[in-house]
Amino acid sequence: MESLLERITVNTQNSVRIASNIGIIYIDPLEINEASHDADFILITHDHYDHFSVDDISKLAKDDTILVVPEKMASSAKNLSIQLGNIETVLPKNQFVFSGLKLETIPAYNIIKPFHPKSAGWVGYVLEIDGKRIYIAGDTDATKEAKEVDCDIAIIPIGGTYTMDSKKAAEYINELKPEVVIPVHYGSIVGSANDATIFKDKVNPTISVAIKLAF
Repeated sequence: MESLLERITVNTQNSVRIASNIGIIYIDPLEINEASHDADFILITHDHYDHFSVDDISKLAKDDTILVVPEKMASSAKNLSIQLGNIETVLPKNQFVFSGLKLETIPAYNIIKPFHPKSAGWVGYVLEIDGKRIYIAGDTDATKEAKEVDCDIAIIPIGGTYTMDSKKAAEYINELKPEVVIPVHYGSIVGSANDATIFKDKVNPTISVAIKLAF
């Protein structure tokens, strides 16, 4: 049987797929090639085009798919011309259970940069899957709330410009101390493939770095 880590795949940017014991979970799906319509859950971190792609959601959605979005995206989500089982809205710093999926919402924002203000209410997610806590940070800097996350697997942005860069991300992960870290959000719209090398070299060797993006 595949390990949980093997069942986590990254397509591009923050587009993550997790095959879990409670269903197939997608986070911020983007550039999906196959219309698989296999999503049990689709989780969106914020409304930027590379995280909230209607075309890609439509390729994955089915009649009972649960779409989870930040509360300020409620109108956008309800206006989708896509058949879904349900739409759930979330606020930062809360806990939820949706059809067996346990999750926490972590504020995702920039400390100085203007791209993701804290007031927008954007989120990262901590999912409880197979006895592990998986943190998908979304577009964020190394904020106070991000530093307080308790997780086994961290999926974090490293591309800079709109988020942490590779060096800041490594400093953050060395403080957070997860078992495994998966870098995302680099090598396409922002950053380069080399960011992963820089990041891995600066992460404490006691933390496993899993490179999931392919170029």
